[in-house]
Amino acid sequence: MRELMPSTVTGAVFEAVTDRARPLLTYYGTGAPGAGPDMPTQRVGLSGATLENWSAKIANYLRDEAGLLPGDTVAVDLPEHWQSAATLLGAWWAGLRVALPGDTGDARVVFTTAGRLDDHPEAEELIAVPLDPFGGRVPGLPAFAGDFGDTVRPHGDRFSPSGAGPLALGELGVADVLARAAAAAETAGITAGMRVLSTRPWRTDDGVVDHLLAPLLAGAALVWADPVAGLDLPAIAETEKTGLTLG
Repeated sequence: MRELMPSTVTGAVFEAVTDRARPLLTYYGTGAPGAGPDMPTQRVGLSGATLENWSAKIANYLRDEAGLLPGDTVAVDLPEHWQSAATLLGAWWAGLRVALPGDTGDARVVFTTAGRLDDHPEAEELIAVPLDPFGGRVPGLPAFAGDFGDTVRPHGDRFSPSGAGPLALGELGVADVLARAAAAAETAGITAGMRVLSTRPWRTDDGVVDHLLAPLLAGAALVWADPVAGLDLPAIAETEKTGLTLG
């Protein structure tokens, strides 16, 4: 369910979507952090409706199963990926503060990769994210960690938000995030209806705002290509019919 007013970052993102059937986020990469061009390339395209459904499942899990309330903190320790974007949007839709690596001490729930589980010993809930094209399972997990697919997939793909806490990302509130993203979009020349190809990172607060949220909040579609995957960017731009490349 969409919010009548964008009281959350995610509400604002989906308010900017004019056609939920059209591609909103497309990911090109290996799914393996730091992997080079020898790894097989993934291409995963998500429509506005599909990204909204995944975000709703995550928001429902965080509120209904994990018991987080607006203003609580969830940590997202993940590289750029479509599952990372869905996790961020789900957390914001639940009204939570997102903490990125280096700022995760008070997070009750942590989303991370299987190789980084031991970096978060204080978390109440650890969710291992496979970075898989279809959101598959993470094999061989220890008993203290939950699997992303098993954890979030059973939850509903509609969400009714119940407000937001004072902070959305690090020390930024919702209004701060929206204003900074709008300024970044204007600086980059991003406009509504545009398809944007980008290799710019989003693992920091500034990167998430400027490189992930700026296109989405402007009403553009984002095609993100992993810069270390050795991809043919002109070919991707032609295939995806993008009008702007940011690198």
